[in-house]
Amino acid sequence: MSETRQIARADFIEGMAKGMAVLESFDTERQRLNATQAAERAGLTRAAARRHLLTLAYLGYLDTDGTHYWLSAKVLRFSGSYLASARLPRLLQPTLNRLAAQTRESFSAVVLDGDEVVIVARSAAVGGQRLMAYGLHLGARLPVHATSTGRVLLAAMSRSDFADWMKGRELPRLTPRTVVDPKGFRQAIARVRNDDFAVASEEHELGVHALAVPLRDMKGRTVAALNVVASPDRLAPGVMRQDLLPLLLDAARELRPLL
Repeated sequence: MSETRQIARADFIEGMAKGMAVLESFDTERQRLNATQAAERAGLTRAAARRHLLTLAYLGYLDTDGTHYWLSAKVLRFSGSYLASARLPRLLQPTLNRLAAQTRESFSAVVLDGDEVVIVARSAAVGGQRLMAYGLHLGARLPVHATSTGRVLLAAMSRSDFADWMKGRELPRLTPRTVVDPKGFRQAIARVRNDDFAVASEEHELGVHALAVPLRDMKGRTVAALNVVASPDRLAPGVMRQDLLPLLLDAARELRPLL
């Protein structure tokens, strides 16, 4: 845990932590779970997982057919409240809208959360998007190692923190193009540090090509990443450097005083 997330043992509510672990066990890969599956994913006994599932269903956060459970629409209260009150998405949205209208591409702003990145703001093209990638919706969680935004955020870590992050880690292969070799991945992050942008082509999903740059505040801290999903032609080195990359870099400079 980081220093900002330390908590006294007496203040830690273990039951709440277990309940949140059960909620977080639902994702795009496992949308319906029974008590045994939830227990395995949340690291609980089956009896404990069952009680949490029943309680969450009683509170309206889960729906059930008596055996399996799935998230209900009530969980959107959390994301809705975040998006309505959080400063970062409100600051970024006008810029994303402008970029989408200007290029007819899809833009997203992403933050790091553990081993995943989370889309906190996005804007699709006005008048028809050239490329719509599956799962790139607001609130989507994507693997950090296989995404352009994830690599930008990893490159923003200190070298010692990144080395700790890599220790003993196995990088899952999501497509035939995913970089999973530790040495190759370290080299990829070193290139991002040097270039100050990242390109990921079909590493998370076949057919999806993305370019990302860091969003920094006035102290130079990377607080998010800005990316565009585009066709491979648009991300060819010559076209990208002449077209999309300058737009992203200009947007990052404009946003810096606001972050």
